Amino acid sequence: MVLRNLVVVLGDQLDADSAAFDGFDPQRDAVWMAEVSAESTKVWSAKPRIALFLSAMRHFREFLRSRGWTVLYQEMVAGTLGGHLREAVARHAPERVIALEPGEWSVRSELAGVEGIEWREDRHFLCGRDEFAAHAKGRKQLRMEFFYREMRRRHDVLMENGQPVGGEWNFDQENRGSFGKEGPPLHLPPRRFEPDALTREVIALVNERFAEHPGDLTQFDWPVTAGEALEALDDFIERRLPQFGEWQDAMWTGEPWLFHARLSAAMNLKLLNPRRVIARAEEAWRQGRVPLAAAEGFIRQILGWREYVRGIYWQFMPDYLERNALGADQSLPPFYWTGDTSMVCLRESIGQTLRLGYAHHIQRLMVTGLYALLLGVRPREVHEWYLAVYVDAVEWVELPNTLGMSQYADGGIMASKPYAATGKYIQRMSNYCAGCRFRPGESTGPDACPFTSLYWDFLLRHEPELARNPRMVMQVRNLARLSPDQRAAIQERAGRIRAGEVG
Repeated sequence: MVLRNLVVVLGDQLDADSAAFDGFDPQRDAVWMAEVSAESTKVWSAKPRIALFLSAMRHFREFLRSRGWTVLYQEMVAGTLGGHLREAVARHAPERVIALEPGEWSVRSELAGVEGIEWREDRHFLCGRDEFAAHAKGRKQLRMEFFYREMRRRHDVLMENGQPVGGEWNFDQENRGSFGKEGPPLHLPPRRFEPDALTREVIALVNERFAEHPGDLTQFDWPVTAGEALEALDDFIERRLPQFGEWQDAMWTGEPWLFHARLSAAMNLKLLNPRRVIARAEEAWRQGRVPLAAAEGFIRQILGWREYVRGIYWQFMPDYLERNALGADQSLPPFYWTGDTSMVCLRESIGQTLRLGYAHHIQRLMVTGLYALLLGVRPREVHEWYLAVYVDAVEWVELPNTLGMSQYADGGIMASKPYAATGKYIQRMSNYCAGCRFRPGESTGPDACPFTSLYWDFLLRHEPELARNPRMVMQVRNLARLSPDQRAAIQERAGRIRAGEVG
């Protein structure tokens, strides 16, 4: 047949309702998909991340074929995505090539070289790029809170008579509970999805083809189809959302999931529509099954934060990738790839990351991210680690979260101050410190917590610029309490930590 449209579907565009399929005619059109090995090696991707992408892609291929659609699918090929697409265009000579706007800048640039490609906007998102640009125009600061309020009004979410339900825009103060000595209350783990035959084939492939990559696949149980993603959503709404709000920032040894949703990977692959997720959470509140603070806190992460970071990404790329406002120049410690450290908080967070491809937002921001910030690791190295190890990591969402929120490398575009804290924060929000040889209240001496030593060293190194930040003034003023001998001792210990002699 004469091929009318060749429709490109990328690995994170597995949306059956995609705008790329508008007007699709199975008699005259075909879908093109490709697994390009370079996508797994441009950062040293961990096995769970690779397996999730490949399994979800192959399941989506089978779903499209079950519709009677032609899918031209290339399994695990070398070369580049753009090169293989150009070869496919030359081979099949379609009248048009249709593609959804990629989520990643470099992929958009690479595919732009394909002659005659027709780009369509990704309507998966609730805020288009042009809409965010309009929001950003003329603003000196792009704070998420104001964007979030706009989105609530625009989409009429948790609103009544033009005002936020409950009289407040957010209930963040109610969402910072820690477990205390008793530990987490009784909770049920997330719904597991045992690998089917297709996923088992992918697991075998990844273990063979990417044997030297970090991570482990023995516990792989992620949803890989739209149907499974909906089951995961139901499971979260019914079993964990009611308590999610209060405990979303808490951490506990041996408890990777707690009350978290485990839905971000499915949404980022487009297996799950965020509108459905938001609607289900709001419905649960309106039916009295979920506290308002829990529903609002969860919805804020999707309607607010997720859309906001995507807007930041496209507003400031490609130079955003190179930002390093604090001049950080250290290498990422090798234990980020192994979990081999005596610091319990990092061992726990990195260990579960490599084992499961997952850590929740506080483990990322205030454990692995905080340590890299205080140590002064080059932001691009931190970014590449996060992009490599988490199953939900796609660049548009991961990069701003890492460079902007976690590392303050964008100089305040996203965060109003660096998220710098001592080990006392981790002690308050977890039980990690109880089993650790280091003492979070001490900054010097052999038992001093590396986080606490590095915190004070961070303030000392960046005192002039931090003193100009209104939200850091009180922290910087505390430096006046340090004697010259204390300053020297802190800096000496921080130097030993950077040299790998401690930790």
